[in-house]
Amino acid sequence: MTKRPRIMIVGAGFGGLFAARTLANQPVEVLLIDRRNYHTFTPLLYQVATCALDPSEIAYPVRDIFRKAANIHCLLGEVVQIDHAAQQVHLQTPGGLREEPYDYLIIATGSTPTYFGNDAFREFSLELRTLNDAIDLRNHILRQFEQAVWCEDETAVKAMTTIVVVGGGPTGLETAGAIYELYNHVLTHEYCQKELQARVVLVEMLPHLLAPYPEPLRHAAKEQLESLGVEVILGNPVAEVGEDAVILGDGTIIPTHTLVWSAGVRASPVAEMLDVPLQRGGRIPIESTTAVTHRPNVYAVGDIAYLEDENGQPYPMLIPVAQQQGVLAAHNILAELNGRAPQTFRYHDRGIMATIGRRRAVVWLYNRVPLRGYLAWLAWLSLHLLTLLGFRNRLSVFFKWVWNYFTYDRSVRIILR
Repeated sequence: MTKRPRIMIVGAGFGGLFAARTLANQPVEVLLIDRRNYHTFTPLLYQVATCALDPSEIAYPVRDIFRKAANIHCLLGEVVQIDHAAQQVHLQTPGGLREEPYDYLIIATGSTPTYFGNDAFREFSLELRTLNDAIDLRNHILRQFEQAVWCEDETAVKAMTTIVVVGGGPTGLETAGAIYELYNHVLTHEYCQKELQARVVLVEMLPHLLAPYPEPLRHAAKEQLESLGVEVILGNPVAEVGEDAVILGDGTIIPTHTLVWSAGVRASPVAEMLDVPLQRGGRIPIESTTAVTHRPNVYAVGDIAYLEDENGQPYPMLIPVAQQQGVLAAHNILAELNGRAPQTFRYHDRGIMATIGRRRAVVWLYNRVPLRGYLAWLAWLSLHLLTLLGFRNRLSVFFKWVWNYFTYDRSVRIILR
């Protein structure tokens, strides 16, 4: 029997998942590797962090996704070295170190938060990139209220019930809006033995929010945040972070024990293992076919990959880009195996969107049609519900959203660990 080519995919995020789906039941062997045994629907992480959803509702077991694809095998492990000359990947797995060979390699390990050289901020910051991050933030918020309700020092209470979100992108806006609603529609009523005044502050170093959006939608986003009750500070970067305060560039001191960092990302450290000159943000330079420059049989997709569009601008680190590049990488590998010419990447941009809170959102549909407010919010809800993996998860999230909308309840108010 002729041995089938072995394609290794590192990362079960959106890029890796779509590459594996494209290769399912094809005449190749696929090894899908990830540090976790589940795929996370990252756009809804902030809802786990703010007690709106249970972690299991936005996570789906990878093995279950490919249960009917006999040619796809899953391995729980973390990459420690890539030997591109020998075409081997060295992994740390639950069973110890192991080496796995490949004929083709697709790297889809995504990105990680960056502090732009201020790594000292990391010690006092909470992030929102993984399911564990979301649970940690939820634990922290609830603990702060548990402390605040029994604390007699009013200055300390204000710091415990103040949260600072750094970053004016979609994650920052979604997190700030959801936390304000949790604070002021749920927790301040639940911890009613003391009158607690919760405060949410969004800090952005640029003079505007949502940099890729047109000016009218930027203003609309700011107006909707402020109408909700969130304080918005623009053009004033974080200068110093401590255990009980955040100090801004103009000297403003915000007493707080909660800083959520969503100000930027850079490529996963796996990029450095390929030993190629990296582009801005530590991203791997790729050809228009998604093949890695100067590394035969190696492809990179998603946040970790750097490819410029026809205007000389790098494609954004967005989920649709990762999905479409993952599909293309898989198709091009199959094309090479069958003696066909590879295709080049053409991004089908359906637009961008960000939700801010109940009945508040902004949408730039197909980069032509601006939507704001209630209609944009419905569009955001519909898209995310349709793209969530698993019918059970969709049904559960839908009913949870309906319940939350009419009752202002957040049912997952539990402290773990």
